[in-house]
Amino acid sequence: MKNIVHQLFLLIKTARPKQWLKNLAIYASLIFSGFFFFKPADGHPYFYSVTYAFIIFCLLTSATYILNDLIDIKADRKHPFKKYRPLASGELAIPVAIFAIVFCLALVFWLSLPLPLVFKLLIFAYLILQIVYSLYLKQIAILDIISIAGGFLIRVYAGAVVVNLHMSVWFLLTVISMSLFLAVGKRQSERTLMTEHKLSFVRKSLDTYSARLLDQYTSIFATSTWITYALFAFQNSPGDGLNLLYEHFPNLAIDLPRTLQSQKLLMLTLPFVIFGIMRYLQLVYEENRGEAPVDVLLKDKTLLLTVFLWFLGVMFVIYA
Repeated sequence: MKNIVHQLFLLIKTARPKQWLKNLAIYASLIFSGFFFFKPADGHPYFYSVTYAFIIFCLLTSATYILNDLIDIKADRKHPFKKYRPLASGELAIPVAIFAIVFCLALVFWLSLPLPLVFKLLIFAYLILQIVYSLYLKQIAILDIISIAGGFLIRVYAGAVVVNLHMSVWFLLTVISMSLFLAVGKRQSERTLMTEHKLSFVRKSLDTYSARLLDQYTSIFATSTWITYALFAFQNSPGDGLNLLYEHFPNLAIDLPRTLQSQKLLMLTLPFVIFGIMRYLQLVYEENRGEAPVDVLLKDKTLLLTVFLWFLGVMFVIYA
């Protein structure tokens, strides 16, 4: 009995539930479209539908993480930290991992049956992308970074198609830029880690990236992230965000300059985005903590507070 419980614990650890935070990207289209609280007359609230898709992606990503660890067992055993993973260390039985993958994928496809065809295709595309990434693309410079960004983009599209929402071009460009920025930061930290420990690169693509090249990539995508977000916020703010203030202070609408009464108030959230990018870069370059973006977010209180304040600002501007 103890062994079963221990294997279950190791399986959950390998499934990486912390990484489910990445799947919150599924809610992005719903939030920025202004339909977060919308309920159609003949169906479930949009929030319920997107949450259903979120659960499906959590199962899907967990299956791909377990599969990735199976494929990477030999390489992980040479890594200074990954060698302690349940599969790499030999603690988790391989048959248990294979069963978990099959079970999760079967559940994913069963849960996807009532959802639109395009959502099913995105599920399939994500699965294929992760398999090809684990087998080949992670070893190929540039394509490895683009593949990581592709995973985020699929998540965002999945959240949009499940409730048939429109996505702004600038919004998609922001998602792409941010995904590439995080992926480059991850590679930057991995390369620094291997260099500091004077170890040979366990990933071929890392040997291709020079520190200078990764610096250039980081600069490009950090800049494009905040610029595309600024353009999205400027052109697509879906609400004036001051309705509550106008209700309590009717004269405010008269006293405020016309610039502040226009639908550009999402720009007020831009400082949080810029500060968040700068803080993340500080963690990557000064503290070498960018190898796992989710861990960086959860462990750094400053960055976590910044994201939280940004979210509150977005919700206030769009829905207040």
